[in-house]
Amino acid sequence: MCAHVLVAEDDEKQAELIRRSLEQEGHTATVVHDGGAALDAVRRRRPDLVVLDLMLPVIDGFGVCRVLRRDDDIPVLMLTARSTEDDVLLGLELGADDYMTKPYSPRELMARIRTVLRRSGRAQRDDPAVRAAGIAVDPVRHEVRCDGSAVECTPAEYAILLAMVAEPERVFSRRQLLQYTRGIDRASTERAVDVHIMNLRKKIEADPRRPVRLLTVFGAGYKLSGERG
Repeated sequence: MCAHVLVAEDDEKQAELIRRSLEQEGHTATVVHDGGAALDAVRRRRPDLVVLDLMLPVIDGFGVCRVLRRDDDIPVLMLTARSTEDDVLLGLELGADDYMTKPYSPRELMARIRTVLRRSGRAQRDDPAVRAAGIAVDPVRHEVRCDGSAVECTPAEYAILLAMVAEPERVFSRRQLLQYTRGIDRASTERAVDVHIMNLRKKIEADPRRPVRLLTVFGAGYKLSGERG
């Protein structure tokens, strides 16, 4: 059972914990930290499930849920520190499929996610690979293919590539990409991200000195072009 999950959580540590737990379960995840970014992410790539913190900046979780229910039927699991009966009832009335309060057990959260996905029938069973720009990343088999050919990646390279393939055209800062390698390479630094990008270009670009897939956005970071190289 593999799905793409949007995690909208303003606490970066909590969001990272959820992302890692999801990837350990074989899912892919997009992480955002405010309600406006959550709606943008849904428009860019329709997720199979949204894990939605209630107390988000810009647009709160209730507002995000209202828009989602107006435009779509994507399953929503609300995650919040607010646990009054009125909040729970409002969340469910807005169409949330489940509701968890903080603090929570990551194991319980993953169990709830499995239940919501199973109930909604949105889990992707046949082909879990994430694809963009001629690159396919399979989070279940932990494999990467570029134009149909297998690519050997280090764990840090794989984590960075999975994040970028899941969100083509998104500009990732070095600091953001570094978050994906935390726990894989404890000594990693933002400068190490440049090395990982350079090594990935050698593996997925026809000419690493003139990349057409993995692009530098000067002053901002890197992005994966949505166009096939």
